[in-house]
Amino acid sequence: MEVAIAPASKAFGAPGEPPSARQAMARPSRFGDKAFEWLTCAMALTVVVLVILTGWELWHGSVGAIKKFGFHFLVTSTWDPVADQFGALPFIYGTLVSSLIALLIAVPLGIATAAYLTELAPLWIRQPLVSLIEMLAAIPSVILGLWGIFVMIPWLRDYPFAWLKRFFGWTPLFSGSIYGPCMLAGGIIIAVMILPIIVSVSREILRSVPDLQREAAYGLGATRWEATRIAVLSYAKKGLFGAVILGLGRALGETMAVTMVIGNTPQIVASLFQPGYTLASVLANEFTEATTDIYLQALFEIGLVLFGITILVNLLAQLLLRTIATTSATRAVQ
Repeated sequence: MEVAIAPASKAFGAPGEPPSARQAMARPSRFGDKAFEWLTCAMALTVVVLVILTGWELWHGSVGAIKKFGFHFLVTSTWDPVADQFGALPFIYGTLVSSLIALLIAVPLGIATAAYLTELAPLWIRQPLVSLIEMLAAIPSVILGLWGIFVMIPWLRDYPFAWLKRFFGWTPLFSGSIYGPCMLAGGIIIAVMILPIIVSVSREILRSVPDLQREAAYGLGATRWEATRIAVLSYAKKGLFGAVILGLGRALGETMAVTMVIGNTPQIVASLFQPGYTLASVLANEFTEATTDIYLQALFEIGLVLFGITILVNLLAQLLLRTIATTSATRAVQ
């Protein structure tokens, strides 16, 4: 029997014919993977470069004020553009106090709202409430400021502020005359603005809690409140803390709405009924009025201080998150 043997040109393919299966299975190129890796790395480094450039520009713009005032700029209360005397302490105080007031109001309300929407609310009401909360986040800052001037402040002055002064006027926090625009009003308007952020982020975090956590709690005989508190809120506390930090970042940099309701007076007083000032507000109010070089450099240094406070808050937040994670891991091992 004769066996037909194909010519070599037929076995390996003639020059004009399509490649065989073995030839088609060539080693894939890694150019796409490397290009994607380097592209994403460049984008990540771009964020770092932007932060560094922002800090450098603020430092470069304020170097004259730093040399003239030094550390006293941070601990001096005098703000007199006519005499070229500048101190940022009242603005630092106003920024921190108003942000603290906003967190004291918005954090419990925001987390409680997120827990209700995730665990307790009927299905037919969840989406309408979520939509309304997201619409609140879309309202421009200046619109909230106008609402604060014409609606919020008159109501606060006639009812809640009068009630607080009547029952707690013996404390330094609620003593003195009630003017309307004040530190407490600024904290309340900031709370209104950061509330949608805290609610939205907290809601997504609570939704990501595995159902196994809830089922285990119910299986052990926990009530609905106990299951929410132990199996859901405790499990998601690290993420909820991150939501609070996001809200704090918004509170520290809020400008227009706070400027319209806080009173804009550079002073340090214990009473929350007195006007105040924030770092962001003084930049918005006085940057266009800076007629001298040292005045402009002092405002640049105000921006540098605000930038530094924001970085410091984020670093402290990361440290606290690591502490919480370490504590949770230690308890899990024990």
